[in-house]
Amino acid sequence: QEEKLWDAMKITACVLGTGLLVFTALVNSVSWYVQSIWGTLDHFWQTTWLKFYYLSEGKDWAIFLLGAALVPSLAFWCFNGILMVADVTGKPTFITRYRIQLGKNDPVDTKKLCQAIYTALCNQFFISLPMLVPMFYVMKWWGNTFSKELPTFQWFLVELSIFTLIEEILFYYTHRLVHLPLLYRHIHKKHHEWTAPIGVVSIYAHPVEHILSNMLPVMTGPMIMGSHIVSIAAWFSLALITTSISHCGYHLPFLPSPEFHDFHHLKFNQCYGVLGVLDYLHGTDTVFRQTKAYERHRVLLSLTPLSESIPEAPKRAE
Repeated sequence: QEEKLWDAMKITACVLGTGLLVFTALVNSVSWYVQSIWGTLDHFWQTTWLKFYYLSEGKDWAIFLLGAALVPSLAFWCFNGILMVADVTGKPTFITRYRIQLGKNDPVDTKKLCQAIYTALCNQFFISLPMLVPMFYVMKWWGNTFSKELPTFQWFLVELSIFTLIEEILFYYTHRLVHLPLLYRHIHKKHHEWTAPIGVVSIYAHPVEHILSNMLPVMTGPMIMGSHIVSIAAWFSLALITTSISHCGYHLPFLPSPEFHDFHHLKFNQCYGVLGVLDYLHGTDTVFRQTKAYERHRVLLSLTPLSESIPEAPKRAE
């Protein structure tokens, strides 16, 4: 028995030791490979940035408007352009299969869509652009925004985490603020005209709401951190695309789940935040957690729509 036990221990030690060595070798190889790739990319982006910087002759205003306004706007309208084609024509069917609220916006009301586009453009040109003026001077005061040296990728990830946290806090509380009866009736009701939202509705809002809930939560992080204009451009673009996904009405494969905010448009008094952390702490997602939408609130990793794999419970016959 002792001999068998000793043999078993030797085999176990051999297997574990070999596994540990292989695991360590793989981790080191992957780390080296990723670091090698990132080092090459880092050099590429730094070189590209310097070429652009010298091409613009270091004109801070031009660089800021391009990074903080033009690039994010192009990202927003290109992404939503694809979604609007699907909303209006029902094609490609690959996208429309993933509709969250089945039977709604099928197709979308073109009159309402034109109104939403008009309001979104007005908010961008007459609210967002003027708000970038004081932001420009804040960033100039920091002195790092237009540096010739790009921030490291690791630092950008730190900034991104802080931006996201600040956005979650500011958006949650300003959003709950405009849900107060008086403010809702005069301000936020406009946004909730769409109980089944589409992507462009993400900035379809009253001007006051656009300032409080759309712009300030996104702008505050970079202003506090004194971020580089490239970080600002990436963050603004990411924020606009993310909020478009949250409003798009489609739960598409491999993209963040829009079920959380779509449920807010459906029920009005649930799911006020972006990440859902503050909703959980304040208990403003309790109804959502009891629904099929909560079960579907995850990244779809297959091509089968979640409305098919996790369907709504059949309604009881009266």
